[in-house]
Amino acid sequence: MQTETQIQTITQMINGLLEQQPAHFLVEVRIKPTNNVKVFIDSDEGLPLSAIVSYNRALYKQLEESGLFPADDFSLEVSSPGLDEPLKNTRQYKKNIGRSVEVLLNDTSKKEGKLLEVSDAAIVMETEEGKGKKKVVNQETVLFTDIKATKIQVKF
Repeated sequence: MQTETQIQTITQMINGLLEQQPAHFLVEVRIKPTNNVKVFIDSDEGLPLSAIVSYNRALYKQLEESGLFPADDFSLEVSSPGLDEPLKNTRQYKKNIGRSVEVLLNDTSKKEGKLLEVSDAAIVMETEEGKGKKKVVNQETVLFTDIKATKIQVKF
């Protein structure tokens, strides 16, 4: 339970820092049992390294001053989510419109396709069935409530 309280406190701290940059937003805060705090921040326009360093320094200072971790026994990592991290919120989905995605559904089935649209309730993706002359292109709407995880597919 302590971890949940710590996550909420850190979320409030980082959201306070992010208020100065409306294009930047918090994706997730994780705390490992070793007090390794990971904060994932993203941006609608790309997140420069200088911004990550600035957030890291400011948050580290706030954490030290807050006494949230006894004897300052914690480590802090602030970064943008990598390609291996699933999309967590609609701003991330909107940022990735036009890219190939793999969607894992709650029923454990998978869908792959191009992300076309994002609303508050669902995504629309372009999927393909068949090969060659028998290939059929469909547009499918997938509700967020049916999505377990969505990852960006890197294509070369």
